Amino acid sequence: MADIGAVSRAPVYSADELQALSDAFEKKPAQAVLAWALERFHPRFALSSSFGAEDVAVIDMLWRLNPKARVVTLDTLRLPKETYEVIERIQDKYGIQVEVYRPQPQAVAEMVSQHGLNLMYESIDKRKLCCHIRKVEPLERALVGLDAWAAGLRRQQASTRTDVKKIELDPARPDKIKINPIADWTWEQVWAYIREHQVPYNALHDKNYPSIGCDPCTRPVRPGEDPRAGRWWWELDPTQKECGLHVAEPPPSLTPAAKT
Repeated sequence: MADIGAVSRAPVYSADELQALSDAFEKKPAQAVLAWALERFHPRFALSSSFGAEDVAVIDMLWRLNPKARVVTLDTLRLPKETYEVIERIQDKYGIQVEVYRPQPQAVAEMVSQHGLNLMYESIDKRKLCCHIRKVEPLERALVGLDAWAAGLRRQQASTRTDVKKIELDPARPDKIKINPIADWTWEQVWAYIREHQVPYNALHDKNYPSIGCDPCTRPVRPGEDPRAGRWWWELDPTQKECGLHVAEPPPSLTPAAKT
């Protein structure tokens, strides 16, 4: 992990300044956004990657700009084996050490004891509790000491992401700036980049998994379905299909009595 203790913090940007920056970069390539972020914030800057197609493309761009750029990932302890495999392949190809953050063992144990291992199938609240413990809390630790972080969000990914900006104040963490360099990309652009630069990718993408999360929460999509239809497929409200990493909402709280 980079030694950021003695590094000066980046300038503070107002909401208006960030909007102006995002507007200025809207028609510029993703690499330009990342170059700006690296210049302003490194080493207090990292990409949070789930190693889906979008994220591995951004990793390749970051590495070409600065081989020492930081990449963090959240190991929920329930990822498909293909995700662990692509992490290894990415590390081998680029010679990077991905910073891995996992959920707190006691929090997982208490959740499973109270609600069962597969609580996410029982209600949206229980699924969000699982996401919070396995993903959101580890991300909070991963972002400690950072001024800015990047994600592979695209506006076309979901109805909940149509307003994503290339540079914005993190809606869930107002003390941090969030960089979404490929916000304006299409799915076809992502794959054109992967093929052109021979970027390792998750093998599940070849099996009709456009969006990949935890193993029990992801299935392949059927022809004509929304790209994120395979995520939490038992939930019918598409506006709820977020894990909490990219939205501002209070952490869920369930007691043993809430189990049904």
